[in-house]
Order: sequence, then C-alpha cells, then structure tokens
Amino acid sequence: MASMRHALMQAWNGQGGWGQALVFVLFPLSWVFGLLVLLRRLLYQRGFLQVTHLPVPVIVVGNVMIGGVGKTPVTIALVQHLKAQGWHAGVLSRGYGREASGVQAVTPSSMAQDVGDEPLLIARACQAPVFVGTSRVAAGHALVAQHPEVQVLVCDDGLQHWPLARDLELCVFDERDVGNGHLLPAGPLREAWPRQAWTRGSSKNEVPCLIVKTVGDAGPNEFAVPRRLADFAVQADGTRRALLSWGQTPVQALAGIAKPEVFFAMLRAQGLTLRHTQALADHANLRQLHIDATQGDVLCTEKDAVKLWSQYPHAWAVPLQTTLPTELLAAIDLHLAAARYTKLSSANGQ
Repeated sequence: MASMRHALMQAWNGQGGWGQALVFVLFPLSWVFGLLVLLRRLLYQRGFLQVTHLPVPVIVVGNVMIGGVGKTPVTIALVQHLKAQGWHAGVLSRGYGREASGVQAVTPSSMAQDVGDEPLLIARACQAPVFVGTSRVAAGHALVAQHPEVQVLVCDDGLQHWPLARDLELCVFDERDVGNGHLLPAGPLREAWPRQAWTRGSSKNEVPCLIVKTVGDAGPNEFAVPRRLADFAVQADGTRRALLSWGQTPVQALAGIAKPEVFFAMLRAQGLTLRHTQALADHANLRQLHIDATQGDVLCTEKDAVKLWSQYPHAWAVPLQTTLPTELLAAIDLHLAAARYTKLSSANGQ
C-alpha cells in the first residue's frame, strides 16, 4: 500500500513511473469530482446557495493543490504587514485537526487540540483576533461582533469555501506548481486551474486573485515569496539561542508538517548535526510523543512547538521567516483600499 501511495504521489507531481497507470484508472472519478465541484460553484454563483458578504473586506489565502504549500506563513506575514500599515486585522480559520466543534475564539493560551495548531500559531505570532469554525461565515460574524474595531479579515485556507464572499484571493503554490494538472483523485488539484472564465462569472464580479510561489521560480504574473529558517531558536519561556551555538553538538529534530524532510534539510544547511529525526504526519497529535533526551536537544517547527511546549517546554522552535515582496504588498494594499471604499459606500447607501 505504501509503495502504491508513493507511486501515485510521484504521478501527481508529473514524475512518471508506474503510478501513471493508477492515474489512468482514476480518471473517471476525477471527471465526477470535477462536475461536482463545478456544479457546487455554479449554485453559489447563480444564487441558488447563499454567499454571505461580511461588513469588512475579506482576503482569502488558499491553494488549489492538496497538501501543504506554505499558506499559514504567508497568512502570518500578511497580517503582520496589515498591522504595520495601521489596519486592525482579524483571522478566520477552519481549525483543521481540532477536537472541539462550533465557532471558537483562539487566544495565545488556547490548547491546540481545541482550536488547531495553525490558528494557535497565528494567534501567538500576530497578536490579533483569531476565530475558528467549520463555517467561516459564522466565525467571521462572531469575530466582528466581539471585535468591532477589526477592519479587515484574513481567511487562512478556504479558497473553495464559497459561502464566504471575498474581496481578494491569494492562491499559494510551491515547487510542484499544478503537478500533473488533473483533479482529485487522478491528480492533486481541488479545482480546475487555471479557472475558466465561465465558472467565475462576468469580469464585473470577478474577484482578483494574486498568485504566490513559496518555493521554486515564479512565472509571469506570479510573486515569489522567499522563506528561510531564522538563525536562532526559542523555548516556551522566550529564551533564545543562536543555531550556531550548537556547533558540532548533535541534536534531534522533529516535524509534523507536510514536508518534514525540508525542515531537516534546512537545519543541516545551517550547519547543525542531526543525530535523530522524527518525520510526523501533518497536524500530528504530539501528546503521546516519546522523546529520548539522550539523543540531544530537541529542535522543531513553530507549528509543532505550540503542541509540544505544553508537555516539553525545553524544546527549541526554529522560526520560518517569510518575506512578502514589495510588489505583492503594493498590489494587496491597492485591492484592499478599493474593497474598503466599496464596503463603506455600500454601508452609507451610496
């Protein structure tokens, strides 16, 4: 089963191999999936299903590729930029992997199992209101009601969450681009890309979509977003330590993200010697995780730290620093100003 899954992943990424036979077999299911996605989108577009407009502009940061592409670091960098520009920003998220249900506010002291690891990371990194809910519309209403000062909402994920009207989309890609270009399950796409004009409605109602590339070369009309590990690590109490201070002292590393090996490779590139690594599933539950202290100090991602610190506060989290290019920020600011003007005009009955 594992070899079949690996072969299919390779075929999804356009790498060939015998997984191509699986892709061929899965084509009929992809056609059905594509028709269902298109039908659902059209039902919202034509008004048969309700699309809700919140009273403040909404920016959705999402992806069409299955798996992690770096949305959350982009969301954090965007919220930090908005705050620096004087905006009161709030964040919406589904809260993937949480055990609680319903709409819930996220605070820096929340537990990851209640709100999700990524929303908790965002709340701690941005010091902004964060609400989670399966319905981002309900979460948005709750956030605005409790925080009337909020002027803009950033939705972490939710590109295909059509009940929530949005004023701007950031679609994030990594080095895989669109893979083999096929829809699930024959390919990695959640929706057809590029979107066809007839699925989006008239140009008058078309939501602007900016393409962000977190890994690999950016093409025309795409924005490259550089990412690198910080040169320091932090513990739960805020203690900092330079990565170079470990020198040749072996350490152990763990990562419960989409691509753990990328994190390990980035640590090695910083000169660290990894005696032991643990590659965990994305959003893995770390409450039963065993750590062997004899393997050296523990280094992990910030996303893992929000779960690990409650039981192992001495773990060292290495931040991932994401830089949004000036051109992307200028485009976001321009669209956001236009969206705010439209919202204010509508509220004033103009």
